[in-house]
Amino acid sequence: WLKALDAASASPPRGVQSNSFVRDTTMLRRFVSSGWSAFSASEIAAMEQLCTSHRQLLIDGGFADVRSEAGYTACAVFLTNIDKAAQTLSVDIAPRGYRSQFSANYRALFPDTARHYRVDVLEASIDQHSAIWVNGEKFELSAEAVNHAEALQQAWSDLAALLDRWHAARVAAPDSHRNSAPPGGPTRAELLTVFVALDTAWAQFEFKYISELIAIEEQARQLIVKAVRYDRELRSSGKGTPQYKEVERNLVKCLAHLNSVANFKGKGRDDLGCDILDSAVSVMQRCKKGHTNAPIRGAAREAAQVLASDVLAAFDAMRNYLFEVSKCMERVDPHLCNNVGLVARLVDWEESWEIGSRFVLDVAMFEAVCDLVAEVKAAQELAPALTTMCEDCDVELFLVLPRVVLLCFLADSANKRAEVVKSLLPHRFGITGEGALPGKLDPEFKALFEQFNQAVRVLENTRVATPAASKGAAWELLVKRAVLGGGDVRNLYGERSLATQKVVEDLMREVERWSLELQRHCPEDWNQFSAVLVQCLTGGSPKEPAPKFQV
Repeated sequence: WLKALDAASASPPRGVQSNSFVRDTTMLRRFVSSGWSAFSASEIAAMEQLCTSHRQLLIDGGFADVRSEAGYTACAVFLTNIDKAAQTLSVDIAPRGYRSQFSANYRALFPDTARHYRVDVLEASIDQHSAIWVNGEKFELSAEAVNHAEALQQAWSDLAALLDRWHAARVAAPDSHRNSAPPGGPTRAELLTVFVALDTAWAQFEFKYISELIAIEEQARQLIVKAVRYDRELRSSGKGTPQYKEVERNLVKCLAHLNSVANFKGKGRDDLGCDILDSAVSVMQRCKKGHTNAPIRGAAREAAQVLASDVLAAFDAMRNYLFEVSKCMERVDPHLCNNVGLVARLVDWEESWEIGSRFVLDVAMFEAVCDLVAEVKAAQELAPALTTMCEDCDVELFLVLPRVVLLCFLADSANKRAEVVKSLLPHRFGITGEGALPGKLDPEFKALFEQFNQAVRVLENTRVATPAASKGAAWELLVKRAVLGGGDVRNLYGERSLATQKVVEDLMREVERWSLELQRHCPEDWNQFSAVLVQCLTGGSPKEPAPKFQV
């Protein structure tokens, strides 16, 4: 055999490529010369170690358990020992030049042409028919990849059977054979055949599986690639042109889709549209000095600027992220929700635009908030303690605020500010569903109005110089009483009679009851509104600069 191989290598048959023929005959020569030779001590030790680690695998449903921590570890050890045994037996490695075509992330996992057996590749061959879900989309391996997975599992089973034979032969072997290969166990030729078959099947599946994963991940990144492209187009378009507006709409639509896929910390809303951005831009224009078309002035102007600027700042921060991430797209995790920086920007964008949708885009609510801010600022002048509470974000503020909001509403229920209370207590105005027209006012609310008007009349009838001053003094006392809460009220009433004090205290008890309902009917809505109100009252605070860029 060996002489024939040597002769064939020296003179390859006509029509056969010399290099490949010599390589193949060399491999065959090595196989023939070593296939039936005795095992060395190091080879026996490697096989014994491999058998031991094989018996330590955890089996689940006939397959190696790789999902539990213990199972994963046992499998990793076994794969390492397969590689060590193959090296000790001088088994040639199947070609793996395809790895040079992998993406950077996978080249880091497979840096060279060594075997690099990985548990996750084995797991994929076990779960060959399982769908791969990325960003809510379903992907499946191709038929070719599934065939390679089945071939790998067959090779895996063949190796397991061979190791079971080795172990059974070892158990049955007499003590005199403890330091040699077990009699009746697998021959070197059988071991080489199984190792070569396993490595070949593994390389073929690895190539197809990783290649398809790269394609899936590339497709999964398209959402952010698309957003980056729109942002780049927007930067190169002339602001205010039809093209600019079209690209801007596409970018916002893309961000909404991205938010629905990646923002697992927020609500993942996909219905926040470009109309929110347009309304914020319009509000900022109306706030400019000299603007003649429906200008916004006074305290309402400050509130309007706070609300609109928050929408614009969140959009700018999102665009800055897209600009930075465009420089390192290979670092973007295809499971978009795993990108910490992206999620942080989307959370901020969603929160700001959700507020913009409710308090800027909705004209009635926008005007109601601006009107209410102006009224509360006037109340702050009457009760300076309210200003301090807002600036310090004092805990007591969130007890006082609903009282003040209710009093402002009761004082002028026909004004724009009424829209705020209607949105927080729709059932008290006969509003039964979205878009439903208000019906009759709740009888209890009517009673509250009457009680408020009675208290004002009683206070106005106290000794004050003029009717106007009397009315102003009545409102001032009610505001101060709302801010004072459960504090000492003796200095508040001065010389007013006990009967007058009782009327006011009865009213404030009712206001307190209603303020609790205002907060509790829909806590999420109240919390959002109160945060917006405080932000407007304090002039807002510029968004903190984003921390060091994170993908």
